[in-house]
Amino acid sequence: MAHDSLLVTGAAGFIGFHVAQRLLAVGRKVVGLDIINDYYDPRLKEARLEILKRSSNFTFVKLDLTDRAGIKSLFSEYRFPEVVHLAAQAGVRYSLDHPHAYVDANLEGFINVLEGCRHHGCRHLIFASSSSVYGSNTKLPFSVRDSVDHPISLYAASKKANELMSHAYSHLYCIPTTGLRFFTVYGPWGRPDMAMYIFANAILSGAPIKLFNNGKMRRDFTYVDDVTEAIVRLTDRPPQGNQNARELDPSSSKAPWKIYNIGNNSPEELLRVVSLLEEKLGRVTTKEMLPMQPGDVPATFADIDDLARDIGFRPATTIEDGIQRFVKWYREYHKT
Repeated sequence: MAHDSLLVTGAAGFIGFHVAQRLLAVGRKVVGLDIINDYYDPRLKEARLEILKRSSNFTFVKLDLTDRAGIKSLFSEYRFPEVVHLAAQAGVRYSLDHPHAYVDANLEGFINVLEGCRHHGCRHLIFASSSSVYGSNTKLPFSVRDSVDHPISLYAASKKANELMSHAYSHLYCIPTTGLRFFTVYGPWGRPDMAMYIFANAILSGAPIKLFNNGKMRRDFTYVDDVTEAIVRLTDRPPQGNQNARELDPSSSKAPWKIYNIGNNSPEELLRVVSLLEEKLGRVTTKEMLPMQPGDVPATFADIDDLARDIGFRPATTIEDGIQRFVKWYREYHKT
């Protein structure tokens, strides 16, 4: 029988936690899947899960995406009408030294989710892609209509592969699928391996902050509540397929498949982000200017016109407000 529970994979992760929390707040039943690996401190994941478990509408399943039989039986038990697939091996730099982790989680794990959707009547699969698919694209802002055939990290290649795999399934089995290219998401309960968290740690401990590209890096920092808002709006808006789709538009298709950017549409220089953090934390630290790193790009900047047109989405959080909320959470969580 069909259930009304929605699946959120990566529910103990940063974005997954916020999405699950928001869906529960609007009255949805959520099954949250996570393996709780140690890519970063599992205690942070456990703390997020404890919050989700306060809701009687939340069910937690500890399961590895690569467990084919386990994923198969989960889908056959719940027959999820919608799936928000956010579990992945994250991080560009980690992919330089741990390539197999990306093939396991992002390719093998993804095919298991696609198969679950295919065999159990999923009405909409939303999955996480990444702004990193734009590679060394220099045309700003990044448009979903740009070619993204030159990834410069294995992480980016795995996300591009997800977009292609999902298109094949949408075309062959008419599974409505939406891919979301996230741009530098930050906020409370964020990941310790991401810039905002690393900078805050350094400022409070008095350690120097490493700024690549001599501090001239620009990132389209996107506050997590804005991302969550877009995802929740999209859940019941599956793509229909565009019969007029031109073969040359990489963002849509005759199949029920769509790609969106989710960004702030307003890039910030990292030096400014650091100075805002210093201001909110009431401390200053030294900056170490370094050259570009392999796999990195000098700037990211999201064109979000499609999202604005289709679901009326515009990010509502300024960098100042977002950093203030992040710092408030950081101080409470770390008791600093």
